[in-house]
Amino acid sequence: MRRIFGAYAYGPGPAALCGWAADVPDSALLTPALSSDMTTDIAIIGAGYTGLTAALHLAKAGLGVVVLDEHFPGHGASGRNGGFCCLGGARLSSQAIRTRHGAEGLAEWRHAERTAIDHVADFLADHDIDAQTHSNGETILAHSPRAFRDLVEHSSEVEAEYGLRPTLHTSEDLDGLGMAGPWHGGLTIPLGFGLHPRRYIQGLSDAAQAAGVRIFSATPVTKLAPGTPHRLHTPQGTVTAKRLIVATNGYSSENLPNWLGARFMPAQSNVLLTRPLSKAEQAEAGWTSAQMAYDSRGLLHYFRLLPDGRFLFGMRGGILSSRRADEGMAKATRQHFDRLFPAWSHVESPWNWSGMVSLAAHGAPFAGPVLELPNTWAALSYHGNGVAMGSFAGKLLADLVSGQKPALYPRLMQAQPPRIPLGRFRRIAMPFAYASRALADLR
Repeated sequence: MRRIFGAYAYGPGPAALCGWAADVPDSALLTPALSSDMTTDIAIIGAGYTGLTAALHLAKAGLGVVVLDEHFPGHGASGRNGGFCCLGGARLSSQAIRTRHGAEGLAEWRHAERTAIDHVADFLADHDIDAQTHSNGETILAHSPRAFRDLVEHSSEVEAEYGLRPTLHTSEDLDGLGMAGPWHGGLTIPLGFGLHPRRYIQGLSDAAQAAGVRIFSATPVTKLAPGTPHRLHTPQGTVTAKRLIVATNGYSSENLPNWLGARFMPAQSNVLLTRPLSKAEQAEAGWTSAQMAYDSRGLLHYFRLLPDGRFLFGMRGGILSSRRADEGMAKATRQHFDRLFPAWSHVESPWNWSGMVSLAAHGAPFAGPVLELPNTWAALSYHGNGVAMGSFAGKLLADLVSGQKPALYPRLMQAQPPRIPLGRFRRIAMPFAYASRALADLR
């Protein structure tokens, strides 16, 4: 297994202080390890939102499914994200999508974004899962006067493309809505909701197993011999499968399969979680809203008040991965938090963690067949919005693998991601990209 970060990034270290684990510990997600050779219709590498959703729907279609995970379901980004089930998945403007895929391509992508949110909501309702959902969509907060002018323009675009009317807010409006801060206004798009990521992943895992899926934790795939059939080698045994799905996203390796090499850029996202805030403390900062929000910076901050009173705050960043680097990013995240919410500078944040998202060179997610390999499919690169879009991609893959025509298959998701220049050394470009975004945020 060959990866572009060191081993620490993929182990338990970055998730050691994950706040979601206080409610759903690792032990609640752990399944037995593979202990013998076996044969199945479909093997899936990766037990996150994409892999488990695909597994569930394939099992419902009557197929035998085995899911292998290096650690346990939700160990990666699926179990430690910010819990924003929202629009997104691509890093492309409307004009860029329209140029590549036409007006119809843009329309079907916007439809897919909405459908992805509904897919998660329907799953939670159908399986009676209490994922602590809240928030009426999400609010974008302008970090500068220029950014607010951009939001005013964006509001008409949202109305035209999503078929709903967003709400613009002045800074005074935000104060009255319980979203006070150094903002120059905001825009609320009433699509999406916040959830508890580990409760969702636990629900997916339980539902998949109840449908007959065999999920094996602590079972890394150490060697893949693609073909007809595929053979997946692990330390404990070999899985022989007619079809293969790769659903490892930001935790992918460069050579499982070799097709993945340089087709994705893993990037870290960092999160802190405070202790529960009293009503008086919430009022002191002027943030009493349950609305999930993010600011308009290129290197954005995202945050929300959880139902139990804890406050979640996340940000992009982190070029290196080691225990010392994690400690440095935890301090940096706390500094950003204190600048935006100075009234809470005395409030403890006992939970700090990080996880890998996946970016693609062409700015779009991919879900579909791997053309170079027979009977192989993959999905990856949701650009930090994998709760909804990763789940949608899993259902899409299940349709493709089982031979069904997907009800919605955006052409934006069909193009294989191109290889990123510099190959295994592509991380060299990240500091320059981050610096460029930081400079742009000053405008």
